[in-house]
Formats: sequence, C-alpha cells, structure tokens
Amino acid sequence: MSNFMKLLNFEWNRFVKLYSLLLGLVFIVQLIGLLFLIMGYITTIQLEVKQNQMSNQIFIDTYGMFGLESLGYSLWFAAPIAISIAALLFYVPFIWYRDWFARNTFIYRLLMLPTARMNLFFAKLTTIMISVLGMVAYQLLLLALYKEIIKWMIPSTFRSDVSVVGMVMETSYLSIIIPTGVMEFFVAYGLGLAVVILVFTVILMERSFRWIGLLIGVVYIPAMVIIFLSPILVIEIFPNIPSLYPSELFFVELGLWILITVGSLALSRYLLNRKVTV
Repeated sequence: MSNFMKLLNFEWNRFVKLYSLLLGLVFIVQLIGLLFLIMGYITTIQLEVKQNQMSNQIFIDTYGMFGLESLGYSLWFAAPIAISIAALLFYVPFIWYRDWFARNTFIYRLLMLPTARMNLFFAKLTTIMISVLGMVAYQLLLLALYKEIIKWMIPSTFRSDVSVVGMVMETSYLSIIIPTGVMEFFVAYGLGLAVVILVFTVILMERSFRWIGLLIGVVYIPAMVIIFLSPILVIEIFPNIPSLYPSELFFVELGLWILITVGSLALSRYLLNRKVTV
C-alpha cells in the first residue's frame, strides 16, 4: 500500500502544474464571462427600463430574468469546460507514453522498482479519476460562487434564483458531466472508469506487440462495447422475444461491466508482468 501511495504521489506531482493551469483557466474565463454577461444585462435594464420607461414585467417578458441558467449555454462558460475535458482525455494516453518516450526511457526505471507493476497501473488510473472528480467538484463550487455574485449584482426583480442543481439539470451537457442522482453518478463514472481501463489496456497491447498490438486494440475496444451493449442490442434486433425488466437489465449490464473491467485488468496485469520487458 505504501508503494502505491508513493507512486500515486509521484504521478500526481507530475500532473499538478497542468491541472492547476486548467483550474485557473476555468475560473478566470468563466468569471470574466459571467461579469461580461451581467454588465450587458444591467446595461440593457438601464436602457430599456430607466431611459425608455419599459415596465419591469414587459422587460422580463422580452429579455427574460438573469440567473445561473443564463450562464450555462454561454461560450464563456462552456469553452473552458470543453478545453479541460479535451486536456484530460489527452492525458489518458499521455500519462503512459510520456514515460516511454521520455529521455532515457523512464518507464523502465519505473518498472524496475521493487513493487508490483500493477501499482503503477493503479497509480496512473487513480490520478486520472481524481483529476476528473476533482474538476467536477471544483465546477460545482464555482457555480455556487457565481450564484452569489449574481445575487449581489442583479436586482431581485430581474433575477432568477435557480439552484446549482437546477442549473445543472436545465443544461443538457452539464447534466451528462455532472449527474444529479446518486445512481446516475455512479453509473456514469463507473462507465468512465471502465473506458479508461480499456484505453490503458490497449496502450499496453501496443507497447507489448507494437503495430500488431495496436491492431488488436482497435478491435478490442469495439468488441468490449458490443459485449456490454449486447442485451440492449438483442432487444432492439429481436423485439418479439421476451425482454428483461429494467431492473433485470440493469443487473445484467452491471455484471457485464464487472466482467469487462476485471477481464481488462487481468489482461493488463499479464501484459505488464509478462510482455512489457525491461
């Protein structure tokens, strides 16, 4: 356990500068965007209500109320999230290939450490998942802050005091990234965990067998996806056969997820211990 924690600390320290940059980018760009939108809305209030004598109700009917939902589909808000997602997706293969292509092939020094090689696998996997979940928690905290800024700057007459959860539910892409239900959250990030493990496995295939391993990996991931979706595909292709109840389908899919995840971990362990040589 101590060896795993040392490797995790090592991996995290290598990523923390880039991660901090992403966190700073999200906060600065979203805050600037929020202030820009608020000032634009306040300017519109001053023009229409104070100068053109438009009634409050007509203004609200025309321009709507301002709240967190006004920020949700703004490019100022969505763009840094998209950049962060792209950066984290890029880091999934990079966390391995950086070691292989670093000066003096650093991966061999890691593999020769006096610890189980799967500790290195799990350290990299945990780093990815911590960074993803940390980004989600960070965004929720920022939304709570943005709500307070809106309350401070927008008069209550023109303000929509939607909650953070309400804003997430009303913003389609956020409801995917940040599921509001406990079960939905575990399902979404459980599937995300499985995808990262599959990608790690394919990387180890490529590192073990080079082009042949890459070709196997290109087939491996779609095959695992088909296996996971097979109960749903069977129902769609053969609608006349007796179908499973939703609860039964859930447990079948859960069993397949466990099978695929454990199988990929076992394959990764085999490749690390037997095929990736130093």
